[in-house]
Amino acid sequence: MHAGDVLRVGATGLRTRPLRAWLSALGIAIGIAAMISVVGISSSSRAELDRQLAALGTNLLTVQPGTSMLSGEEGVLPFEATAMVDRIAPVYTVAATGAVPDTNVYRSDHIPEGRSGGMNVLAAELDLLETVGGDLAHGAWLNAATARYPAVVLGASAAEQLGISSVGEGVEVYVGGRWFTVVGILEPVALAPELDLAVLVGWEAAAAYLGFDGHPTTVYARAEEAYVEEVASVLAGTANPEAPDEVEVSRPSDALAAKNAVDTAFTGMLLGLGGVALLVGGVGVANTMVISVLERRSEIGLRRSLGATKGQIRVQFLAESLLLSALGGVGGVLLGTAVTAVFAAVREWPAVVPYWASAGGVAATLVIGAVAGLYPAVRASRLSPTEALTAQ
Repeated sequence: MHAGDVLRVGATGLRTRPLRAWLSALGIAIGIAAMISVVGISSSSRAELDRQLAALGTNLLTVQPGTSMLSGEEGVLPFEATAMVDRIAPVYTVAATGAVPDTNVYRSDHIPEGRSGGMNVLAAELDLLETVGGDLAHGAWLNAATARYPAVVLGASAAEQLGISSVGEGVEVYVGGRWFTVVGILEPVALAPELDLAVLVGWEAAAAYLGFDGHPTTVYARAEEAYVEEVASVLAGTANPEAPDEVEVSRPSDALAAKNAVDTAFTGMLLGLGGVALLVGGVGVANTMVISVLERRSEIGLRRSLGATKGQIRVQFLAESLLLSALGGVGGVLLGTAVTAVFAAVREWPAVVPYWASAGGVAATLVIGAVAGLYPAVRASRLSPTEALTAQ
């Protein structure tokens, strides 16, 4: 038979039993849609991460005091750590924060001591916002004037916890037994999430009003992309030449990459579940084809008596199984793509469905259709014309 005849004969069974064919194709479509949507959502998430990293940069490095191997106590960065890091040639911007210990933050001076909500008070240098790639949600960042007076900028989570959604006249917080005016609120900082729950005070104001000792506890440095690894290798010795082993150097973008690796592992698990759903759909197709052979024995006998060969009977039922699976595969790809597009739009991500996933999904359904239809096709071809015509 020609290809057109094979398709026409193979589609006959689908047209005569549309509900059964639709339900069988639906089983395949659900499995493929699950796999496509998992791959698509994962790819869209990675695309968003790549876009975010491209905007934030992967060249941010942080320096923090580590633990002394001899005493077991936490190290201390020298006062000059920021200035010394700034001397590294590929470093083009650097800023530091310093923890102000034993200082709590409250919305009211009537709140009992100890209920600080986990917020940290940090002395901040003026270049901090630019260095970490942060943005303001409201108000303004610290400047040369406000950094010397009792003024604060709240991290996103700190502002939410304090119940402050905007800045303006009379908006104050109680910090270390003194009222500070809120001049700004930050957006969440992706590469420095520790700032989200922080209350940031000017370096001079922290020393004058809160007893800050002037030691930086985190130094943020931006280096030229081509020299990030080289800069990272010398940061510890530069920030604390006397005890480089007591310095920890990290790259915040690695945390996002690690998160992506976890998402990838989770995606693999979901793909396995999608594969199980696809297998169940294949069993449904096989069941449909077996029943079809049993119900159509008279048709098979009539075709055999009119001269159809065993091979033509096999091709007919195999084509029917492949068409049924292909319909489910194409429908599943379209459904999975639609789910990905809607999910990405809700999350404001770029919608990405890899071409290999769509092509692989259709190919997988054809393989399943061939496997599921092979036994029923062989069984149909082995029916003798006399046996088939007399079957009720």
